[in-house]
Formats: sequence, structure tokens, C-alpha cells
Amino acid sequence: MSDEILINVGIGETRIALVDDDMLRDLVIERSVDDSAQGPCSGGTTGASLVGNLMIGRVERVLPGMQAAFVDIGLPRSGFLGVREAQCLCELMGLRDTGKMPRINDCVREGEKVLVQVLKDPIGDKGPRLSANVTIPGRLLVLVPHQPGVALSRRIEDEDDRARLTELVERVGADVAAGEEGDDLKKAGWIVRTAALQADEAAVERDARHVLETWREVKERAKGMNGPATVFKELGPVQRVLRDHLNEDTKAVLIDDADAYVKARAYCDAVMPGYADRLKHHTSRNPLFTERGIDAEIETALSSRVDMPSGGWITIERTEALTAVDVNSGSFTASTNLEQTSHRINLEAADAIARQVRLRGVGGLVIIDFIHLAEDEHKEEVVARLEAGFEGDRTPTQILPMTEFSTVEMTRKRVREPLDRLLLDPVRRDANKTRATVAYEALRAAEVAASENPGQPLALHTAPDIVTWLEDSGLMPQLRARLGVDVMLKPVEGARRHHIDVAVMA
Repeated sequence: MSDEILINVGIGETRIALVDDDMLRDLVIERSVDDSAQGPCSGGTTGASLVGNLMIGRVERVLPGMQAAFVDIGLPRSGFLGVREAQCLCELMGLRDTGKMPRINDCVREGEKVLVQVLKDPIGDKGPRLSANVTIPGRLLVLVPHQPGVALSRRIEDEDDRARLTELVERVGADVAAGEEGDDLKKAGWIVRTAALQADEAAVERDARHVLETWREVKERAKGMNGPATVFKELGPVQRVLRDHLNEDTKAVLIDDADAYVKARAYCDAVMPGYADRLKHHTSRNPLFTERGIDAEIETALSSRVDMPSGGWITIERTEALTAVDVNSGSFTASTNLEQTSHRINLEAADAIARQVRLRGVGGLVIIDFIHLAEDEHKEEVVARLEAGFEGDRTPTQILPMTEFSTVEMTRKRVREPLDRLLLDPVRRDANKTRATVAYEALRAAEVAASENPGQPLALHTAPDIVTWLEDSGLMPQLRARLGVDVMLKPVEGARRHHIDVAVMA
């Protein structure tokens, strides 16, 4: 849940901050142009997310030794389809023996067309993760066409609520599917989302009919496609965050772009009536993310060191194999003995670590070196505090008990590129940020200057490689049209990459 949702829609980039208790908890960044400035992103490291998209692909290779197949879906790297995610194809053909996992070559053949869904964006050198067990998401329900039954969100914990919602969705699902032609929906199932807890039967039925209509359109469209091609696109970042995060606990959604605000209101009116009044258009001249301290939080999340109020700090270092976190007591001197000092610093660090791991999008193995604790009770309390920091996190996380060396191992599912890989240049340490990151900062700086000097033409002075990126990106015409003034690019020879200066042209 989020107390506030802050949405910054700029030229070629959308940034969304989820804020709880006045603290940034999660960050979504999607761009329309990648860092090579070669045109629209196809998804992955710096582009719009592909997760949720339904694609018609062609099976390139079937690897029995890996029990997986590689599927061409039109990206530079083929998608990975494991046998668990492909087994529904055997079930649809009636080939699966009950209780036995099929073989990958029973599910797919090289060269054949297959409908798949992107589960995970490309990360690093890895292509996207795919599934043939596709889903169609709604606000309250998710349709699972190839898997019968009703499953519920793990965040719905009350047994009475679970029983009530199961019975309701079974009844509604049967009613809305009764008029459908064919028997394919007799094998369909449903996933009940947490938002259904606050919905009445009419809303659940309306959502079920909506996702069924979407699935009908997907099947019809897929018939005429040979692939690779996109059959169904997930919602854009603004509508998606409203669908997945806007609920009764959300006090406000602030959007700083007029057009995005209008579209978001229209989406709420159509899909989630009653929530539209929580949307507000941020009209201040001060940039939303600057005014609310989000830009400063992002800068902190790009640093390896995070200071804590007590005077201690944590250091976060990410490698290809794992992420290492070290806890330091620093100048903390409030306690009277070593165990008490270590206990208090570790509790504070547990809060900071959970927040930074979520904000940075850290995935995979994480090793945390806490300050040594001697008492088991203190160790358990620190681990419990760490676990509490991941409550409400949509990304699966597993945390092991603290060892005798006061280290904790945890794993978190990789679902996206980490924030540092998205925004920082791994090669040019002197430049730190990627060309795209600095270029988008320059575009935002031009918008600020235009609001302070209405109607005045501007000159954007920055490093030559940023000028080249902006010229090749195709974003400058959009900027000029949005501002209604001319913006000239002026390369500054010898300037560091992060140099940005916007001046009114004489």
C-alpha cells in the first residue's frame, strides 16, 4: 500500500514514486528511448517494461538437456521458456500424464508458433523470461485461461475472507463464462487480487467481464499473426500503477502533467469509480520530485553509503553474484555497553536495508554483515525487524536466521534491472551517470527554466556527448512543442558529462 503516489511525466520518461509515511518506498522509471539513442526502446535495460505483454513467438531452439526452449519474440535476445511455464501447452493438447512433469519437447517444437507472456524483462545479458500459461489482469481479478480453479493473493490472510471471495469468484466466473462459445473457458481459472477485499459483487462481475472480453480479443487477434508480434500490451506505467497500487489507504495521487492527469482520471472513471477524486494535478512551478525530496532520495539510492540518523551507516556493494551490505556504528555513542550499541544500530540498519533493497530494485542473493550480537534474543529481534521492512512488498523475499557471525542471508526475486544499472555507467566511473540519465536531467532542467522564463527561447549548454544523444534521440522536437519556445543545444567542449546549464537566449 502507498499513502501517496507521485507521478512525474516528462519528455520520453515517466517516473513514479510510491511514498509511505513521507518516505520513498519504491520507484518506477520507464523511458521511451534507450541509452544508445537509436530510437524507441524495445524494452529491457532502460526501456518501457515488457512484463505482462502477450506475444506471438517462434520457437527457435528446444534444449532437452535444459528442459527449456528459446523463443524469438522480436527482441535482440530470444526469450527463455522453461518446461514449467510451457507445460500448459501439453495439457491443452491432452498429452500430459497426471502427476508427471512433461518434457519440453512434448510441449513445443522448433519452428512452431506459440503465444507467450513476458514474466521478466531482459536483465543484463539475459533475454526475457516467458510463460505459455498466460494471464489477463484486471483490477480485482486475473484470468488464467489455461489453469482451472481459484487462487487468492497471499496478502488476503483472513480465512473467512478467503472462503467468501473463493465462493464469490467461483459463482461469478461461472456466470460470466456461461454465455461464451466453446469449452476453452471451462478450463479457465481466476486469481483474486487484494483489491477485491473492498469490492462488492457487482464490481467483481464487471471486472470479470472486462478481462474475458480482453481475452476474446487476444485470441481473435492472434489467429492472424505468424510472429514475432505483440498481441496484447500491458497498461502504460501510469494506468498500471493506479490499477495495482491505488486503494482505500491511498490519500492522494499527484500527477505533474496535464495530459497524463486527464487520461488517469478517465481510466479511474472507467475502471475504478470512486477513486478519481484522489487524483490531483500538481501545478506548482517547483518540480514535483524536487519539491517532495524524491530527487534527493534517488541520489542517495545511487550511492554505496547510506547514513543513518544515529550517526551509523550502511554500505551497499552489488556484484554479479550477490549484493553485500555492511553495517557500521560510526559515531553512535548513546548506549552504555557494546551489546546495547550493536543492538540499537542493527535495528536501525534493518529498517534502512529493507528500504534501500526495495528502492534500488535489488534482486538475487543478499549478504548482510550486521554488527556482532551475542544474545539470541537480539539476533531474532533484528531479523524480525528486517522481515517487517518487506511487508507489503510484491517481490518474493526469503530471509534466513542470523548466524553466529551475525550475518544474514536473504534472497529476493529478480524482477527488474537494479536502479544503479539503469542510471549509472558501469564503465565510465568518472562520469558516473549514463548519457541517457544526464540527458533526461537536461530535459527536466529546460522545463524548469521555461516555467521561470515564459515565452523566452532557451540555450541548453551541456557536454558534447549529451548534445549528440539528444540530437539523435528525437526528443528535442517534443520538448520544443511542449514548451512552445525554441531550445538550442550548445555543446561545451571539455565539460564533464554531468554539466548542465540552461540560459535565456539574447
